[in-house]
Amino acid sequence: MEINTNSKPIGFITVRSSSSRLPKKCFLPFGSNETVLSHVIKRSIFYNIEPIVCTSTDISDDSIELLANDLGVKVFRGSLNNKLKRWLDCAKFFDVDKFHTIDADDPFFDGPQMIQSFNLLNKNNFDCICPTKSSSEGDASVGYSLTTNIIEKALSDIPDETDTEMMWYFLERVKGIRMHEMKDTTTINQSLRLTLDFEEDYWLLSFIQRLLGTYASREDINNLFSSNPDLAKINLFRNNEWKNAQLLKIDKNKR
Repeated sequence: MEINTNSKPIGFITVRSSSSRLPKKCFLPFGSNETVLSHVIKRSIFYNIEPIVCTSTDISDDSIELLANDLGVKVFRGSLNNKLKRWLDCAKFFDVDKFHTIDADDPFFDGPQMIQSFNLLNKNNFDCICPTKSSSEGDASVGYSLTTNIIEKALSDIPDETDTEMMWYFLERVKGIRMHEMKDTTTINQSLRLTLDFEEDYWLLSFIQRLLGTYASREDINNLFSSNPDLAKINLFRNNEWKNAQLLKIDKNKR
């Protein structure tokens, strides 16, 4: 895999503490003296992705800012519900024209795959590089690579208070957007759920952390599941509930 060493990717770590299904999940213990969020920040740095913690101005997220400051990484606070506006304001504040999205719910993202996504955006004049199909369906390996310009266009005709949690819905509405979906190269022949929304997700992800460590490669993780296929049953049944919740949010935006 070719990695562009001349343009270090910037990763916007998107995180809030106001989760309804799993309250304050970003502060759950995750390894020795770590939390889910500190793990994600350190994993970003390990994979040579410059992290910017992107959270809200809500008082509930004060602790997120403190954690970022303690780890010496940049932090931006913006809109609580309008994630796209938070990204845009963050990008303008730090003078960023391209970035990759890192969801704090996805603690075992694939760093090299994120860099590959960012390189595709740089080299091919795309507005948006979308995750692989398997990542979007729950294996949570890679986010979106985006230009600041396309975020601005997506926001041009919606009120500032709009809930843009399902951000891809708003991007797809931009006329003439140049989008590309990454191809799946996964070597595992089973579905995985490696995102953090439910208690069962936490059980599984914590087990992976204890067994393989903070910087485990996706190849190591895939090998673990290939050797122990029943592991995926711990939380995979939650996937339909997770997907249905996303569809409900999109339907709400359409009204």
